[in-house]
Amino acid sequence: MFRRLRSLIPSLIVLTLIAYFGFHALTGERGLLTSEQRDETLASRMAELKQVRAERRDLEARARLLRDSSLSADLLEERARSLLGFADPRDYVIRTRS
Repeated sequence: MFRRLRSLIPSLIVLTLIAYFGFHALTGERGLLTSEQRDETLASRMAELKQVRAERRDLEARARLLRDSSLSADLLEERARSLLGFADPRDYVIRTRS
């Protein structure tokens, strides 16, 4: 009887290892059943990427207006006033807490 059990021990060990790795392949950190969480993360990252790209387009457009070849007087005046802290006497200044 022990001889028969001895011959089954390697098979039981292999079966246990297959079950262990199969379980973790399904439910582990990068398992097949965690795809919903990865999809949610991907969707949030795509939304963040879209926002960053919009900010970049806006900054590139503003930088284009400040170049020597196409200088925008309004934008230059706005930047100079904000950096130097000056205001035109005809401007309305509304102070807010930052």
